[in-house]
Amino acid sequence: MNKSSVRGMILSMALLLSVAAVIPAYAEINVNSVALEETTIIELTNEQNENVNTFRIWVGSDFSFKSFKTEKGWIGEKTPQGVIVFTSSEPIKKGESVKFGVKTDKVNAGINWKALDSEDKQIDTGKVLPKELSLPSENPENQQENTSISISAESSFRIVPKEPNVGSSIRVTGDKFGASQEFDFYIGSMKIGSFETDKDGHFITSMKIPKEQKADRVDFIVKDKKGEEKKLSLRINEGEPRIADENIKLTIQGVPNVVHRGEFLEILGTGNPGNPITLEVIGPNGEQIRTRATEIDNKGNWKLEPLIVPVDRPFGKYTGVISDGREEKTISWSVESNKVIIITPTSLKFNPGETITFNGTALPNKPIELTLENPLGKEIFSDIFDIDESGFVEFEFPTTQSTAEGTYTLIATQEKNKEFIFVGLGQLPSIPVNIEFDKSSYKSTETAIISITGKASEIINLLIIDPAGKAKGETTSIMLQPDGRGSHSLDLKGFTSGVYSAVVSKGNAQSTEIFAVGLQVGSGEIEINTTKTEYRPGDSILILGKTSPNVILTITMFDPDEKEIKVRESFSDKIGRISEETFRIPSDAKTGTWKIHAKSGSNFDDVEIEVKNIEQEGMIISVTDGIDSYLGKSKIIQVAGAQQTVSIDIVDADGQTILNSPLSMPASKAGDINLPWYIPADTEPGTYTIIVSDAQNTAETTFEIE
Repeated sequence: MNKSSVRGMILSMALLLSVAAVIPAYAEINVNSVALEETTIIELTNEQNENVNTFRIWVGSDFSFKSFKTEKGWIGEKTPQGVIVFTSSEPIKKGESVKFGVKTDKVNAGINWKALDSEDKQIDTGKVLPKELSLPSENPENQQENTSISISAESSFRIVPKEPNVGSSIRVTGDKFGASQEFDFYIGSMKIGSFETDKDGHFITSMKIPKEQKADRVDFIVKDKKGEEKKLSLRINEGEPRIADENIKLTIQGVPNVVHRGEFLEILGTGNPGNPITLEVIGPNGEQIRTRATEIDNKGNWKLEPLIVPVDRPFGKYTGVISDGREEKTISWSVESNKVIIITPTSLKFNPGETITFNGTALPNKPIELTLENPLGKEIFSDIFDIDESGFVEFEFPTTQSTAEGTYTLIATQEKNKEFIFVGLGQLPSIPVNIEFDKSSYKSTETAIISITGKASEIINLLIIDPAGKAKGETTSIMLQPDGRGSHSLDLKGFTSGVYSAVVSKGNAQSTEIFAVGLQVGSGEIEINTTKTEYRPGDSILILGKTSPNVILTITMFDPDEKEIKVRESFSDKIGRISEETFRIPSDAKTGTWKIHAKSGSNFDDVEIEVKNIEQEGMIISVTDGIDSYLGKSKIIQVAGAQQTVSIDIVDADGQTILNSPLSMPASKAGDINLPWYIPADTEPGTYTIIVSDAQNTAETTFEIE
């Protein structure tokens, strides 16, 4: 640090200390701060009976401390995690106060704090936002002017609604602007109004978007008299269409001619704007079995809450009578059965913290694989379950308050049958885009039949990716039928041998399926291996190997009794590599020697693996980094060897829990738990301990939060 910067920091702290001394205290442990550029003075006042011996401070991940100063009798230490720990042999008693000076790499750093007693037990914790000051002017005449900052990094505003229309009125509200100051409001370069903040720097005002404004993404700008500004980029939509004087035709979409038990339906249509819409369902015996109602919006569109066809719904012909108050429409459909997997959620919508439950039926005495995907399409659970002679299937997935909300997809696979089941967490589910082929491998003289599902009457884009990773041909647009289904015939003439990908998309949602063209059978020696030799129940298996290029293989997994557990058709790539990652040891697997068999024509190879039971080894805990989302950063907590329900506590280095209450989670049959945990905002960086307890054992491990 050069001399001028040292003098600047000393001058800043001297000024801040003189100002901080007049800030009043109201709470039991009262922490206030004032800032001048990167320099901040923090004052702690103790107004409760316990003595304060240690004071810890830390900033968010976007900031860092450059230096600090303490009062006489206090020492400070900066940890590798960026936490500054101030300690003293002379505690802060009731009615006493102490000041600390810090310098950060950027201005306006909110500072988290924690006060501890002599035994390092937490007394209080919180976060303080510094009040910004300006340097004193050398001209005395200017000292009487308002020197408070009008717009800072903490200033923010928002627009209601978030998607305004041309010509509509909007509400603008903001906080942490300069107190009692006048600001101008712009859309792009056009000023549309002015307003004044209150004594706390807050404002709320109404503005009108001009009719001549172009529908596009624009910058909404709050600007002070010095030209400083704060921007918010939003899209302005076209103005609300005028409701035509004539009536809008009553229509209904989303109901196919044939439906199956367990299917998920999204029913929508058009009608007379502003009127209620009702749907009455009449069964094969002429009795009313269900009614639904909603409102038609001012554009003439309506949509019912999603429906599930119950698994015990009688087969036969059904009639639906739809009415908008002025006319009626009648539709009909049949409930038939050609599905072997019929699984539904017990409720279409679950709340965070509840256990999502599915049940239904499948082929008896045959294993079924269940895979659960989160709203981002990422696999968060997968396991193979044995089905007894009853064919009954039940699956539960526990959630927490921090589990991401949205549509979850359960994929059930049994032999060559596959079904997709949708459920909502925190909201009703919606049907995502999905694609399936009539088979996985074709000759170049054949035509592939592609089935696509999504929302009723949507236009879906289809793109084919060749073995070299390049687009083959142009994107094809496919309009789905009113029942949300569609199909496309793909002529494979001219396709070279290899493995292709088909990608269907609608907006940000997409689905990918792999298919092969012109591959050979039994054209060379096969060699396969697994990445390890020992597995535990519930473990996934990565199978690697080599054979001739572009070869079709059938891979089968057998348990120690030579019972066939899973069969899958796979392919080698253009240089003969084999990579298959869809196999998994069932959670209730038998211990012993398992076999994986790969065959193509007369050529085959086997690899044996050992499956060991972990119940006698106790619980094993691991904590790894999870995904980042709008909820914040996350950790993935994995527990193996748990017995039934377990409790999970997370505590800091002082033994203080950082959760409001312990998590209580049911383990799978194999004793496994896979839990995403979102780190609470402003959690102090450092080492934490996770403690897992079941009815018989307790285990713990440590992990770092940066």
